[in-house]
Amino acid sequence: MVENGHEQPPAPAPPPPTTVQQPLGSARGPAYPPAEQLLQLNYCIHSNPSWAQTAILAFQHYIVMLGSIVMVASFLVPRMGGDAGDKARVIQALLFMSGLNTLLQALLGTRLPTVMGPSFAYILAVLSIINDFRDEDFASEHERFLRTMRAIQGSLIISSFINMLLGFSRAWGEFTKFFSPVIIVPYVCLVGLGLFGRGFPQLATCVEIGLPMLVFLVVFQQYMKRLHPAAHPILERFALLFCIGLVWAFAAILTVAGAYNNVGDATKRSCRTDRSYLLSSAPWIKIPYPFQWGTPIFRASHVFGMMGAALVTTVESTGTFIAASRFAGATPPPAHVLSRSIGLQGVGQLLDGIFGSIVGTNASVENVGLLALTHVGSRRVVQISTAFMFFFSIFGKFGAFFASIPLPIFAAIYCVLYGLVAAVGVTFIQFTNNNSMRNIYVMGLSLFLGISIAQYFVMSTNMGSGHGPVNTGGGWFNDILNTIFASGPMVAMIVGSILDNTLDAHHAHDERGVPWWAPFQHKKGDSRNEEFYSFPLRFNEYIPTRFL
Repeated sequence: MVENGHEQPPAPAPPPPTTVQQPLGSARGPAYPPAEQLLQLNYCIHSNPSWAQTAILAFQHYIVMLGSIVMVASFLVPRMGGDAGDKARVIQALLFMSGLNTLLQALLGTRLPTVMGPSFAYILAVLSIINDFRDEDFASEHERFLRTMRAIQGSLIISSFINMLLGFSRAWGEFTKFFSPVIIVPYVCLVGLGLFGRGFPQLATCVEIGLPMLVFLVVFQQYMKRLHPAAHPILERFALLFCIGLVWAFAAILTVAGAYNNVGDATKRSCRTDRSYLLSSAPWIKIPYPFQWGTPIFRASHVFGMMGAALVTTVESTGTFIAASRFAGATPPPAHVLSRSIGLQGVGQLLDGIFGSIVGTNASVENVGLLALTHVGSRRVVQISTAFMFFFSIFGKFGAFFASIPLPIFAAIYCVLYGLVAAVGVTFIQFTNNNSMRNIYVMGLSLFLGISIAQYFVMSTNMGSGHGPVNTGGGWFNDILNTIFASGPMVAMIVGSILDNTLDAHHAHDERGVPWWAPFQHKKGDSRNEEFYSFPLRFNEYIPTRFL
């Protein structure tokens, strides 16, 4: 070889093509952006179906909330010494007050399509009152029932000021501003999941009636509506009534045929259609009136227990209102709206005590689930439903006819409706950073402890005596703590609020979803707040501006 001194060095090899690492699964399917409103609602809070459909949907709301009323009365009245006639009158009082409280909330409270029904949070407090009178001598069991009812009335009246103080002072609304979607997820989830004891366990008391109801409701409402376009709107909105009528008729056939003649008393009460004795004992016409059971009895030990229950209903109703706003196509309720709604709930509890209700009221979870099931979030439907509540509370025989529906049928319905409310809580996770280990920790611990602690308190409570795991020398102190920690939403809210607002809260401000949540909590934070939550007609001229 000859060296010429001009040989060029070999060209460098081209660099390998750069590859961009894509997030796992990014190209495997569509990504769905966060949506503030559900897009599959047929009617939202302002839109209304035809008057005929509105009436049927309103009747459906009445039927759904009736189950809780019958459950509460059937559980408490016999323990108080009441007979079938007393139970019928208690149901009438509960139904009348549910209609009145629903109307108050729909007109002046949250303005959301939420039905107000009896609260199970008062059960322990009422059981304590029952036990205080158990050892006293009475001329008859009916006399013991009347004395217990008068004590319950007095406790409801005094404890109602807890809700009024929290609401009308605006303290509760200011506290809810510390919430974020990270707290809302487990909180609203447990509003539905926390009621699982009223679902399948109650259904299983008569599985041959409850299980067909559950299967028929899913098949009719979800599958058969897809067979023909004409059947879709009918079955989607009214399949619940079809299934109730079908299974109720089946239960009546089994009763008449003698299928339950040789079974235990518990099975007869759950399965037979003639074991409630409501139809024969209910009066034809009776209008609930103030102090119908007599002069209220006021005892400090009873009042403190009821105060704990009133605090729990504040928390549970707030979670239910948040779920209802999503199913109604509205923005989350602002802080001032939550304040006035809880204040009015206290007014409602005061009226419960005056008119002789057996427990206080809170927002009905099952009726919020019905909004999701029917895809109808119309406020007018719920307002019209109060007409059915008033009618059937006054004309007792007609109301007793529907109140005699076996409870496992209602339990099957609740399996679906509570599940829908629990699921809507999960949807708030879209407004947070789903990949944040901090958020996962807060939501996971809040959700698990909300279920686990509440279940421990429920399992450790003797429903016969009303004694729970907190058993100190002070009965009123026991009632407060046992009531508070037996509520799943209450525990989830406490744990979530503490963790989310103390665990690196400032640096995690954005990933907690606060920028999305905060504007809705202020009156002028979002222009839609006024549209959804303003008062009807000219009520704003008579309401203090701080509640507008």
